[in-house]
Amino acid sequence: MTHAAPASVAHRYCIGLMSGTSLDGVDGVLVDFSQGTQVLWHASRGFDAGLRAELLALNRPEGHDELHRAALAANGLARSYAEVVGELLASTGMAPGNIAAIGAHGQTVRHRPQMFDGTGYTLQLNSPALLAELSGITVVADLRSRDVAAGGQGAPLVPAFHQGVFGRSGQTVLALNVGGIANLSVLDGDGQTVLGFDCGPGNALMDGWCQAHTGQPYDDAGRWAAMGKVLPALLDRLLAEPFLHKPPPKSTGRDLFHADWLAGHLAACAADAAPADVQATLTEFTAHACAEAVQRFGRGGRELLVCGGGAFNAHLMQRIAALLPGVAVDTTAARGLPPLQVEAAAFAWLARQALLGLPGNLPAVTGARGPRILGAIYPA
Repeated sequence: MTHAAPASVAHRYCIGLMSGTSLDGVDGVLVDFSQGTQVLWHASRGFDAGLRAELLALNRPEGHDELHRAALAANGLARSYAEVVGELLASTGMAPGNIAAIGAHGQTVRHRPQMFDGTGYTLQLNSPALLAELSGITVVADLRSRDVAAGGQGAPLVPAFHQGVFGRSGQTVLALNVGGIANLSVLDGDGQTVLGFDCGPGNALMDGWCQAHTGQPYDDAGRWAAMGKVLPALLDRLLAEPFLHKPPPKSTGRDLFHADWLAGHLAACAADAAPADVQATLTEFTAHACAEAVQRFGRGGRELLVCGGGAFNAHLMQRIAALLPGVAVDTTAARGLPPLQVEAAAFAWLARQALLGLPGNLPAVTGARGPRILGAIYPA
């Protein structure tokens, strides 16, 4: 059944869903855009073990019958999305007809922009048609591919949203999202100039190592890493990764920073290292990659706002702050938007931009040939 939004709320309320490279689950927010950006409710749902394992396996070009498995995983993801949407609606008392759209990013399993044929591709598993059926709400999905088609990286897409919610007149503000991959937004005080790019790994390597050696999905507050000692030879090898030294525009993912990449470095210089020492070194690697991005491209910013799951890793936050003397490091909660809500809210904003026929990308960030309206629309 189609649920037409009343004119009085058209484009006012949108839902944003985010399931990132950390593969820990879905974060969803219901946003009121009538006066700025007000998150009315946040809901989250962890992936069940089977779906998480399948999504992780599909990140790698191995295995059999990938097309069939990917299609079923996309359906499972859409059902997880629909459960989060249902919780948001129930918690706020909203009817589906009051929601203009759901921005559903999907789950990135390959990200290879500008490669192979000059255009490359980015692939997010999703079943937006199924989500529209299950929710009764218009869905905006496939938010990266138009930017890639226009010669861009397709990522990061959040800097324009960061500028709107965190930018300050006359002051350069830095916004760092530490999900599976870390990305930095540099928000100049003129309200117009924005730089953004992927810095390197965020939680992906740390989480993978922690899962493999402790059975826990992540290192709670970085306590395990804090117990180990940093291995200088391994850290130097990791920091020599060419991606870290490329200028923006640039983006990356598990296509580069995966378990086999790490295993190769471990075999070269740390084959017998204690697991806690490797965890300490991986945490230091993420901290250095983020801090060096700030130092190279931060344009004198003195405020760094951190969001994503990495904002809850106290040891990582301490290391980033120690590497950036003179920069005030805090989470985005200090500016009114909790760390796990930022990216989901950004995709609600991107969905709204698509409905309004407005661009969602920043060519200076992604390298696209110009502004583009992003996303495919699946009406309710």
